[in-house]
Amino acid sequence: MWAWRQLKSLYEYIVLYGGLLFFALICLAWSLPAGVLRHLLPRRIAESVGQYAIMLVFRTYLFVVRASGLVKCDLAALDSLRGEPLIITTNHPALIDVVLIGSRLPRMVCVLKAKLLDNPLLGGGASMAGYIRNDSTGNLIRRAAAATKEGSQLLIFPEGTRTVTDPINPFKGGFGLVAQKAGVPIQTVFIEANSPFLGKHWPLLKKPEFPLRYRVRLGERFEASGDVKNFVADLEDYYRREILAQKNREQA
Repeated sequence: MWAWRQLKSLYEYIVLYGGLLFFALICLAWSLPAGVLRHLLPRRIAESVGQYAIMLVFRTYLFVVRASGLVKCDLAALDSLRGEPLIITTNHPALIDVVLIGSRLPRMVCVLKAKLLDNPLLGGGASMAGYIRNDSTGNLIRRAAAATKEGSQLLIFPEGTRTVTDPINPFKGGFGLVAQKAGVPIQTVFIEANSPFLGKHWPLLKKPEFPLRYRVRLGERFEASGDVKNFVADLEDYYRREILAQKNREQA
């Protein structure tokens, strides 16, 4: 029994560290050529190819970690969103959230911190895909509106960072301006996980309790109309109610 527990723990560490290393390697393997290709191809073609490539990278990573038997994902709800001009908003419990959403959507654009777009591991691929820096509100609004008009779907985390206040952080007001300028519906999405792994205060190399389970479900769809401040507050209240209601259902 002791030997079995040791082998099990060793396997979990291999999956954890090996999975993180594999993800870093495939991101780098695409980011380097993408950093060159984005200057050679017409912008719209480069962005379309870049977005699809990122979906394949994310999907490949999830395929590998799911094959280990230690990670379970239910992401099928996202498939119905393909092809629609939308802003997708979601809660943000962990670093893996972008991977979960992006693995199912071939035309996704994400708003990222500027330092991530300058990172050699991610920058080339993200820049080619048209991912948007969050360091300038004016540029963010213009780029976001253009992305949705050109057929991309915009992923925004209204909390602005990973969740640290249960059930959800206060929403940032800027995304409301982006939604109004883009003029497309907002599709709410909820990410549910059974572990705080890769959350805001989770050490990157700390082993979680396996198996990890992730589920994505769709919420209501909204139009960003009226006063921006009121709209953001109403959407935050909606997320808070839905997340608390889901927790109550799980505990019942």
